[in-house]
Amino acid sequence: MMDKRLLALVPEAMCHVILSVAWKWAGLLANVCLVWGVASVLTAVLAGTAVPVGTSVVLIAVACVGKAASTWAGERESFAASQDVKRKLRRAILEKLLRLGPAYDRSASTAEVVQLSVEGCEQLETYFGQYLPQLFYSVLAPVTLFIVVAPMDLAAAFVLLVFVPLIPLTIVAVQKIAKRILSAYWDRYTQLGDSFLENLEGLTTLKIYSADEAHHKAMNKEAEHFRIVTMKVLSMQLNSIVVMDIVALGGAAAGIWVALSALAAGSITLFQALAIVLLSADFFLPMRQLGSFFHVAMNGIAASGKIFRLLELPEPEKRAGVPAANAVPALEDVSFSYDGEREVLHEVTLSVAPRGVTAIVGLSGSGKSTIAALMAGCLTGYAGHIRYGALELSDVDPAVLAKRVTTVGVGAYLFSGTVRENLLMAKPEATDEELWAALEAASLAGYLRTQDGLDTQLTQDAQNLSGGQRQRLAFARAYLHGSAMYVFDEATSNIDAESESVLLASIFRLAADRPVVMIAHRLANVVDAERIYVMDQGRIVESGTHEELLAAGGTYARMRAGQQELEAYGRGGERG
Repeated sequence: MMDKRLLALVPEAMCHVILSVAWKWAGLLANVCLVWGVASVLTAVLAGTAVPVGTSVVLIAVACVGKAASTWAGERESFAASQDVKRKLRRAILEKLLRLGPAYDRSASTAEVVQLSVEGCEQLETYFGQYLPQLFYSVLAPVTLFIVVAPMDLAAAFVLLVFVPLIPLTIVAVQKIAKRILSAYWDRYTQLGDSFLENLEGLTTLKIYSADEAHHKAMNKEAEHFRIVTMKVLSMQLNSIVVMDIVALGGAAAGIWVALSALAAGSITLFQALAIVLLSADFFLPMRQLGSFFHVAMNGIAASGKIFRLLELPEPEKRAGVPAANAVPALEDVSFSYDGEREVLHEVTLSVAPRGVTAIVGLSGSGKSTIAALMAGCLTGYAGHIRYGALELSDVDPAVLAKRVTTVGVGAYLFSGTVRENLLMAKPEATDEELWAALEAASLAGYLRTQDGLDTQLTQDAQNLSGGQRQRLAFARAYLHGSAMYVFDEATSNIDAESESVLLASIFRLAADRPVVMIAHRLANVVDAERIYVMDQGRIVESGTHEELLAAGGTYARMRAGQQELEAYGRGGERG
């Protein structure tokens, strides 16, 4: 059971596999010498003659040392092979995700990617580190032992050798059943992982709506299905091991019986009979051990199938275009659908001002964030044209675009660690002075100076900061990146009024010398924008400055009046 794609993917691991087999074979020769020494001592004892203490003890001691050394060296090579495999596969998965781009999760779920990168690669560690060396050794060992035993008793050697292939025949028979069961196992495993991750991420929402019990029951059902298929895997492994043990023990017993019959007939010596008895188990142990690794290897092969499906996902064409330094995005008749059926954008045409804030507003679900994701290159597969200067977005190098455009959303993630570590993601070579300047731009420096400064510790997603502080820190990180263009997608949502005011002031200062796109729901935030595009059900229905749109008395004016009424009502409620 060998996968040529795996061997081609990690050819360097095969060198360690070959060396591991060589050391195993050296250990087998050491074991033969050990049997020789033990058989000599037993022969002398049983025959009542002088025991060759000096020669036998030296032979046994040397054999034990050789066997221990070869075992250690073989395990070392197996470990090196497994490390090469894990490193290469995980790098291949990471590079594949980078080539797929930010929209990789449209082709593969995050939970599946995590499972394959962790558990899947661990399974293949056993495949390369133990199964493959054992596979080659299992062929080499019986042949070597046949050459050793045949001169002593050809009949016994032949019987022992004939029984050995019955074990791989058992493995082949089991393999047909194992493929189906292990495929179902990995499907259930991935499905359970997807559900667990989704429920974990949405746990707060489930508790709020008292829906956690229903999802708990659904998870229990999925877990039960996974338990059943896992037990089928274990049952298959146990049954096959029992069959292999019967074959191995039966073969060894048959060989020993032939050798003892020959001893009784006087055709072989006592020494030869003892040597055959002691070596008979070694005919079957390598193949028996292979059978134990077989089930893990099958699991690894099942995982590798999913890994290769991920690695073989179609990739977007390589793009090498570099837009002009001052190029800004312009959309012309752009339409887009996430599922290929329902369009969320319909023939959208807009252009971003070369400096200052270009705002896109509208009700939730109108397509604002989709436009932001398209301009930043996070989504592909649009109809129409998105151009940066004279260059079509589909021709722009993604790496260049990632440096040119930085997106800050309401869910900008902050990692556990220090403030300095989070900021240095944007500019690894930045000095402390530059870090403080970015924090000053976000009006967060004063607070952090009352803490531990740049060494202030953050918990996961900076949950030890307020919502406004988290958004300001995300802004500081984006500011430090020094991009030519920024996209703020609802970056001022869900924060207190003071933080919102501070963050808006920082955004407009940033827009003084570069283009900034602001996606906003609250219209008061975009009053000073250079141009405002109003969206409704995936279309641009109005555009202009704040004053022009109010004067037009259309959708924007109605939305503005409605929001002012709600805000006035809220203030009245507070006074009451």
